[in-house]
Amino acid sequence: MADAVAAPAARPGRRAGANWGLRIRQRLDLLAAVALFAALYLVYQLNHPKGFTSQIFIQNANEAFALALVAMAQTVPVLMAGLDLSVGAIMNLVWCIESHIVRGGPADIALGLVVCVLAGAACGFANGCVVVYGRIQPIIATLATGAIYIGMALFLRPTPGGKVDEDLSWAMASDIGEAAATFGFEEAFETTWLRPIAVLPVPLVLLALIVLLVWIPFNRTITGRTVYAIGSSEGAAYMSGLPLDRAKLAAFTVAGLFAGLGGLFLALQTSSGNADLPQAGAYTLNSIAAVVIGGTSLLGGSGSVVGSIVGAFVLRTISFNFRIFDVDPLLQPLFEGLVLLVAVSLSGLSMLRLSNRLEVFR
Repeated sequence: MADAVAAPAARPGRRAGANWGLRIRQRLDLLAAVALFAALYLVYQLNHPKGFTSQIFIQNANEAFALALVAMAQTVPVLMAGLDLSVGAIMNLVWCIESHIVRGGPADIALGLVVCVLAGAACGFANGCVVVYGRIQPIIATLATGAIYIGMALFLRPTPGGKVDEDLSWAMASDIGEAAATFGFEEAFETTWLRPIAVLPVPLVLLALIVLLVWIPFNRTITGRTVYAIGSSEGAAYMSGLPLDRAKLAAFTVAGLFAGLGGLFLALQTSSGNADLPQAGAYTLNSIAAVVIGGTSLLGGSGSVVGSIVGAFVLRTISFNFRIFDVDPLLQPLFEGLVLLVAVSLSGLSMLRLSNRLEVFR
């Protein structure tokens, strides 16, 4: 019998090319969202009288930051094939809490900020407890808890008011150099190597830090990977012995933390508090739209908060263009709905092309 001829080994270059091709295919939705944002934002900047100036970049970053954080909050339960309808309410509650306590000396301000962050995380943890121990679907559980949080916000702020430390409010809505000057550290940015980052908007820097310090460490833990496993197949995750309850509690807690940070920034941006029910609902619905536009599957198990941030930027850029082209603001929900419909349709078509649903997880 003739000796079997061994198959030639794949060349390293070909293997690397195949890996890059697979990575690109897996991130087509995110790349499409980035391309859409880049196109819309370029049109906006080219048509703005003060386009491509630091003033416009800072203004845009301030307007998009809160929605980006609420979109990040929505992403975590969506990865588990659920929806959190309380993210806007948590944002509003923290907004109202901050308008009461973030003032006074440095120690008082720092304590107030910590309390606000913990309040958002506590609301998310409460959502997780209702879902895990009450055995209630997330969309129903968070609809109920969201009403409770809005009631608490209205109790704290029946009418808009309150006050937040003015220096902190100004610093958070400026660029890095201006924020440093507000607190007397402007000399640190006069050195050559720090001078280029002085023009960066503070909200964008904060957003990057939140992703690096909160989301990436969480995503790389067993608990974080379990969140994806639950969205892919909760039954298989259970049979694998993964900590499902712990992952669900952690996911909703992180979602509440992100939403709370969004409310914290709104209070700093407006220097007051407001229990605005329509705004809470608008942020919740826009967070779902941002998640879908950013490429996170509503079926769960696929996506990331980075895509949701891009989706939030897309939605905000649509509103920027509305202002530049003097379009009736009443038409904005129509265009946002069309963008969302196209994003959902493209996601659905990608699923229909699969001969086996398991291929989506390869």
